[in-house]
Amino acid sequence: MHQRFDAKVAVITGGTSGIGFATAKALAQEGAFVFITGRRQAELDAAVAAIGDNAVGIQADSSNMKDLDQLFDSIKAHKGRVDILFANAGGGAMQSLGEINEEHFDDTFNRNVKGVLFTVQKALPLLADNASIVLTSSTTSIMGTAAFSVYSASKAAIRNFARSWILDVKDRGIRINVVSPGPVRTPGLVDLAGPDATAQQSMLDHLASQIPLGRIGEPNEIARAVLFLASDEASFVNGADLFVDGGLAQI
Repeated sequence: MHQRFDAKVAVITGGTSGIGFATAKALAQEGAFVFITGRRQAELDAAVAAIGDNAVGIQADSSNMKDLDQLFDSIKAHKGRVDILFANAGGGAMQSLGEINEEHFDDTFNRNVKGVLFTVQKALPLLADNASIVLTSSTTSIMGTAAFSVYSASKAAIRNFARSWILDVKDRGIRINVVSPGPVRTPGLVDLAGPDATAQQSMLDHLASQIPLGRIGEPNEIARAVLFLASDEASFVNGADLFVDGGLAQI
């Protein structure tokens, strides 16, 4: 049976858990050969084993230029091209104005802005004409969030990357879109509440109460949106920001 991504080569940064892992698994199930990255080898190996034979894991920190060079050198040697790039790696921590330090700023922008910029730029020579790039932003890019200003600003930068980059690559037919999740049940979100399970659940309950659908999202729900943007079904969707947030940023 024909699948949407038969014979496609996909790269997902930050693919060992959460949204990245769910997307990698979904792409592989629909026929793509998937390269995933992660910073920790044990988690990377576990993710590859769970995805199956159509996956290769490459240990890489997206904010490290040497790691990115090794990533794309390996992809070039294995497959020679990239059809789908999901620049998803990133993260952040909470810090209120007045307490923000340089280390916090640099860590957030290195992971969420520098990492995305150079992931995409270093992928360009391997990107097939008419390839699809999806960038991970967040509802925080357009909403005020207490103690989350640095993260929110970094995700706003992602939105403008897409707007500007589609003009840079228009002669190659490459589409670049953004997916902006709301609160999603991922390790990165849960960890913001610290190690206490009660505090974690309390945070998730509070977030759910702010969402019109009355619940937080699941990684596979964001993955389905990414697959739409990556597919031929979105062939005339370019420079868009798709909010997958249960209505949170729409009210």
